[in-house]
Amino acid sequence: MNNLNFAFWGTPDIASRTLDILFDNGYLPLVIITSPDKPAGRGLHLTPSPVSKWAEAHNITCLKPEKITPEFIEKLSAQANSFRSLPRESASVDLYVVVAYGKILPDALIKTPELGTINIHYSLLPKYRGASPLESALLNGDETTGVSIQQMEFKLDSGPIIAEKEIAIGINETKEELRNSLIKMGGDLLCETLPKILNKTITLKKQDEEKATYCKKINKEDGELDLTNDSIKNYNKYRAYFGWPGTYFFITKKDKKIRVKIKLAILKDDQFIIKRVIPEGKKEIDYEDFLKQN
Repeated sequence: MNNLNFAFWGTPDIASRTLDILFDNGYLPLVIITSPDKPAGRGLHLTPSPVSKWAEAHNITCLKPEKITPEFIEKLSAQANSFRSLPRESASVDLYVVVAYGKILPDALIKTPELGTINIHYSLLPKYRGASPLESALLNGDETTGVSIQQMEFKLDSGPIIAEKEIAIGINETKEELRNSLIKMGGDLLCETLPKILNKTITLKKQDEEKATYCKKINKEDGELDLTNDSIKNYNKYRAYFGWPGTYFFITKKDKKIRVKIKLAILKDDQFIIKRVIPEGKKEIDYEDFLKQN
């Protein structure tokens, strides 16, 4: 394993897949911090996060604080040398790596490690600071996006850029496809960047605040489409929300308003064409067949 003592902060599968890339390149965190187990499924059983499962599979200490309190920060620093045998003389965590942790980290924690705290963000900062950069690029019909690795500061996604890489967005690319590309790109870029951080040979690039844009957290209700809207706008929304939360519309049949989820759609001759749907309470069906039903 590589000669770097770091803690990893993350929660969803985008973070666990980044851990896979780190592991494949010889980087293993001393400790992993993730969100607490949450109720899931019909039985609402407490379920660990993907990152928690990854930590267990790789026999790494995993902490799940409800809140990042001063007491937790002190405990994390004090226990650093007990997580496993450290590869160097230092008995401390040198760096925090954050990937979709899901909570705002306090300034005191960000500044704790000697080498600071870094974060992978899935846009070319300062564009699309916030919770949904990937979706926002698709919603706006952008032709390119990318990955930024930033030195974290307390203000949202405002820290100086350590490394960045651009990627083209295919005209028919959905969120899931673009997401897979960005996870791989972000993980590889992180592995390229970590030695430079350890050797203190990085060059920081300050973000241009005047060019900063922000994106909000996505809710299920955001997936509603108005089929009378512009076709390209609707298609971009379908691409952006593909998978979760998905896109849907309402239609009245037999004097009843029902919700119809879009499973497959295409853009042909600049027209938004729905191919497959799931009507409320029904099974998936061709959209044309659905329209023929009484």
